[in-house]
Amino acid sequence: MKAAILFEAEKPLEIADIRLADPGPREVLIRTAACGVCRSDLHFIDGAFPHPVPTVPGHEAAGVVEAVGSDVAHLKPGDHVITFFTVFCGSCEMCVTGRPSLCVDPSTRRPADAEPRIRLADGTPLAQFLNLSAFSEMMLVHENACVAIDKAMPLDRAALLGCAVITGAGAVFNDSRVRPGESVAVIGAGGIGLSAINAAKIAGAGMILAIDPVAEKREIALKMGATHAIDATMDGLAKEVLTLTGGGVHYAIEAVGRPNTAELAWTILRRGGTATILGMIAPGNSVTLPGPTFLTGKKIQGSLLGSTRFPIDMPRLVRMYLDGLLDLDTMVAERIVLGQVNDALEKLRKGDSVRSVIEFA
Repeated sequence: MKAAILFEAEKPLEIADIRLADPGPREVLIRTAACGVCRSDLHFIDGAFPHPVPTVPGHEAAGVVEAVGSDVAHLKPGDHVITFFTVFCGSCEMCVTGRPSLCVDPSTRRPADAEPRIRLADGTPLAQFLNLSAFSEMMLVHENACVAIDKAMPLDRAALLGCAVITGAGAVFNDSRVRPGESVAVIGAGGIGLSAINAAKIAGAGMILAIDPVAEKREIALKMGATHAIDATMDGLAKEVLTLTGGGVHYAIEAVGRPNTAELAWTILRRGGTATILGMIAPGNSVTLPGPTFLTGKKIQGSLLGSTRFPIDMPRLVRMYLDGLLDLDTMVAERIVLGQVNDALEKLRKGDSVRSVIEFA
């Protein structure tokens, strides 16, 4: 089977043959139907975040279960599934307190002395990328790295739920718990930011500000529910937002991953507001906040995958799409084949594309 392989950071991916092990206990073999090309992939491919190589990137996917190993409780061949990279054990402190996205229990991975899940055709082991390695025609994953969904859901749209949508929508529904009439500013109108904007609309937010430097993305943000679109490069940006909102927003959601945008999220809050940082701020960078501003009751928090409770939240998001509430169609900029993945990554580097989705035959 074919996969896109990263042999060295800052080098193009190479299409090559791989082979997967047979499903072991609690493992699921999935035929990949579609995979989004996410900026998070780019962070690792370009070396901003370290990862063992060689590896098969990709982490925003959907597909069909081909086979299951022993002890798999909730999945069967033929099920349509969405994958997610924060596989959860189901029994640790994080899982039993309703925070499965923070689970790091090693029991979901194969032991170090076991056969690796993925190899090159010549037998060279491959490091599994974020528990998935989805730029591949097939995936072998732990059963708690995917969830079955309604087969009426188009899999090319379902793939987006695996990272961008659960992160952006989760920041609204789970982390912020936006109530009708409240105001939300979203910094960055890529896949995650657009998902947050759409979710804020569904939640009934009264004012939804999209802040992005790219005019085309601001236009898409307006289509997906933003009430205002603001150029991130404008002079006096923070003052403009404070004036427009009568003192700041109730919630600011940062979906870029830079110190200055995280600081902006804090600055544009009203008294008592909450900033949620979703972007991947690279190692070695810090966020600086003025000490006296803590006396205004503001709060800042991080979030991984929107604090999603995967078996519960993901089927609900599927139902929102099928019911016409959640807009996934607008987010897809193009559909490509696996061999075009490097072109899609280059578009992400330029920042002028929303989402490229790889479709597998």
